[in-house]
Amino acid sequence: MASAAERVYSLIKETVENEGVILWDVRFLKEGASWYLRVFIDKEEGISIDDCSRVSHAIDPVIDEADPIDKSYYLEVCSPGLERELIRPEHFERFIGERVKIKLYKAIDSKKEFIGILKQAGDLVVLEVDGEEMSFGFKDISKANLCDFE
Repeated sequence: MASAAERVYSLIKETVENEGVILWDVRFLKEGASWYLRVFIDKEEGISIDDCSRVSHAIDPVIDEADPIDKSYYLEVCSPGLERELIRPEHFERFIGERVKIKLYKAIDSKKEFIGILKQAGDLVVLEVDGEEMSFGFKDISKANLCDFE
């Protein structure tokens, strides 16, 4: 059974794209006593508050009508940020040629974190680290982020 976030992602993807932005990710999280449905959107020139507001108004009735979540929650629409987390294969594909930080579940030569230029994406993610190409299985990556500012 799909998670609440996956159900919402599928439900709102077309509506979000009709607003001229990309649906980056959806997360359903509990913080303190409250639940949050966070919808991350993106576009080439960056996300404005107006974009967030417009998308929020567009997706709210779609989510309400389908009622995919059985808890009360706060809906937040936001940008993935400059050092955005790369989660889906299409995220990696979009940022080939960019500097990326990858953390692995299991160490390679006692190292779990690698920073380099993203060369390839797919079943294998290839980074150029200090002039050497390193390949990682997509399933072996615990976290990946753009790292433009390190």
